Amino acid sequence: MEINPEEPIEFPISDEIDLHTFSPSETRSAVNEYLYECQKRGIYEVRIIHGKGKGIQKNIIRTLLNEHPLVITFRDAPPISGGWGATIVELKRKDMEE
Repeated sequence: MEINPEEPIEFPISDEIDLHTFSPSETRSAVNEYLYECQKRGIYEVRIIHGKGKGIQKNIIRTLLNEHPLVITFRDAPPISGGWGATIVELKRKDMEE
């Protein structure tokens, strides 16, 4: 099977996304689409795993979350769930939309 770079890549939607497989240039669009899909499916609390590293992915994510219309709040994950290497996000419920 040949992969067409023009076709979107589909991945399963759950309450977490691991960004280790995405490059920093793909992060914003991947997380943006992920948040919309989660809300559409009734998933209102998600964990975004960005890793600890140099903080590049985390900074990209935090900037996006600050501006995102579906985001109510976000915080570092508890230590058992990744600590500062992951972010917990609370999304608006569908009935909260205008």
